[in-house]
Amino acid sequence: MTIEELHSHFLRSFKISTDTRKINDNSIFFALKGEKFNGNLYAEEAISQGAHLAIVDEDLFPENDNVILVKDALNTLQQLANFHRQHCKAKVISITGSNGKTTTKELIHTVLKKQYKTIATKGNLNNHIGVPLTLLSIKKNTEIAIVEMGANHKEEIAFLCSIAEPDYGYITNFGKAHLEGFGGIEGVIQGKSELYNYLTTNQKQVFLNADDPIQKNKLSNYIKKYGFSQKQTQYYTIELLSSNPFVTLKVENNTIESQLIGKYNFTNCCAAIITGKYFSIPLPQIKDAIEGYVPENNRSQIIKKKGYKIILDAYNANPTSMIAALENFNNIKEDNKVLFLGDMFELGSSSNMEHQNIADIAQELNFKSVYLIGENFYQTRTSLKKFATFENLKTYLKQNKVPKKSSLLIKGSRGMALERILDVL
Repeated sequence: MTIEELHSHFLRSFKISTDTRKINDNSIFFALKGEKFNGNLYAEEAISQGAHLAIVDEDLFPENDNVILVKDALNTLQQLANFHRQHCKAKVISITGSNGKTTTKELIHTVLKKQYKTIATKGNLNNHIGVPLTLLSIKKNTEIAIVEMGANHKEEIAFLCSIAEPDYGYITNFGKAHLEGFGGIEGVIQGKSELYNYLTTNQKQVFLNADDPIQKNKLSNYIKKYGFSQKQTQYYTIELLSSNPFVTLKVENNTIESQLIGKYNFTNCCAAIITGKYFSIPLPQIKDAIEGYVPENNRSQIIKKKGYKIILDAYNANPTSMIAALENFNNIKEDNKVLFLGDMFELGSSSNMEHQNIADIAQELNFKSVYLIGENFYQTRTSLKKFATFENLKTYLKQNKVPKKSSLLIKGSRGMALERILDVL
C-alpha cells in the first residue's frame, strides 16, 4: 500500500491509534515498538476492537485487507504525517527551545484561537512520534497548527522539521538542558538552531527574542523575521513591569497582567503577543487571552493548600531553569520561604558540577529551609538538608512538619515526581 493510498484511508476518519487500550473506531492502528513493548503483538486485537487497518512491521499474522505489513511502522507513520501536512491548508508554527516550550505553545494557541481554527501539540507530545501525531490531528478546517518540537541530541530538530515543514518558527531559549545528549551547551545551541536553519534555508518566517544575543546574531542578516525587544525600537517593544510574583507587562500603553509567575515567563508571553500581532489579532483580544491563561500540569502552578502557598514547578528541571526559578523565588516578597529541589537528569559528565552549583546558590540565598532530594543532590558538599530518596524525605517531613503559612517552591525533573510532596504536607 502506498502512502497516498494509506492517506485516503486516513481521510475517512482522521483517526490514528497506537495503543489498544485506547482504540478509536475506524482508526488506523500503528504497531509501534519500544524497549518494553511491541505493538505488532496487538495488531489483531486492534482490528477486533474497531480499528480499520493495522500497520505492522513484523510478520506475526497473515497479511490481509486489514493487516498491512510495512518495513518500518514508525517510519510509515512519519511519512503519512508529512504527506498529510503537504496536502492540508493549515499553516504550521514550530516551537523549540531548552525551557518554556510547552507554556509558550499554550500561550500562542490561546491567542491565535481567538480568531483562527487552530490545533496544537497535546501536552508535550513533541518527539519523533508526537510530532507526526500532532500533524495528523490537522482537520480540513484547521487554519493554524502549533507544533512543539523537543530534542535531546543534535539532528533531531532537523529531522522533525523534515516531517512538519514549518512555515513559521520560534526558539524560546538556549539553556543547559539534555547536556548529555547534546554534548554540552554549544551542542544545545547547534541542535536547537536547526529550526532556524530550516526556516532561513527555505525562506520562511522567523519569530525571535531580539534581546537574546544568540538569536539576534544568528538571524542578523535574515530579512523574514519579526521580533520583540524591551529596548531595540526596530522590533516590537514590550516592557516588563513586574514579576512579583506574576508577570505584568506593557504593550502599546496597555498593561497585561498574566497569571504566570517568574521573570522567565516574560519572554513566553512576548512570543505569544508578537505571534498574535503578526496574525493580525487585535491587542484587546491578545490581552484577554494572556490574562485568562492559567498554567497547569505542574508548570509554575500556584496552589494554596492547608495554610501553605505553593509554587509547583515539578514538570521539568535543568540548570538554567533551576537558577531562574531560584532567583524568582528569592525576589518574591514572602516570609518563611521553603525550598524543595529534586535532581536534574540527562546532564552527563556535567551532573556533579551542576548539582553542586545549584546547591551553592540555594545556600547563598538564605531561605528559611532548603531540602535537596535525589542521589545527585545527596552527593553535593553542603550543609543543607539532603535526602537520597523521596521516601527518606517523606519520613523526615512526617516527623518535622513544615510550618504553616510558609511559601514553598517545589522544583525538579519529571522523573522525581515531586508533586508527591503535596500529599505529604
